[in-house]
Amino acid sequence: MALNENNTQSNINETSSHSGTRYWGNVEVIEEGKTYKISRVEIKPRHGIKPQIHYHRNEHWVVVSGVAKVTCGNQEILLNRNQSTYVPAATLHKVENPGHITLVILEIQNGEYLGEDDTERPYDLNLIKSVGDSE
Repeated sequence: MALNENNTQSNINETSSHSGTRYWGNVEVIEEGKTYKISRVEIKPRHGIKPQIHYHRNEHWVVVSGVAKVTCGNQEILLNRNQSTYVPAATLHKVENPGHITLVILEIQNGEYLGEDDTERPYDLNLIKSVGDSE
């Protein structure tokens, strides 16, 4: 457990909100303020970030290199270098790299709260049924 600014314990995984290597690639926080964070995100070919939702922040993604397959709500788009998209708060979203080269995205997060404990995934929300679930 980590201590937050009020010196109370928190279950937040501090390393998930900062730079580091993930199974799908790498994240490097470039700049961070109270209501924004700018990160350089690399996604390996044929990998992607699992579907997720944030309630207190919006995100802007700008493709620096490669191709991004972005799902935002019910819309799916392909973005090439120099193209961008906006992910509003409270919208289920994911990004995948369908290509053969590393996808590089600049991610700009804006919101009153940027903590990683504001991230929920579909299994957490019961939006996706596990294999073997009956209807």
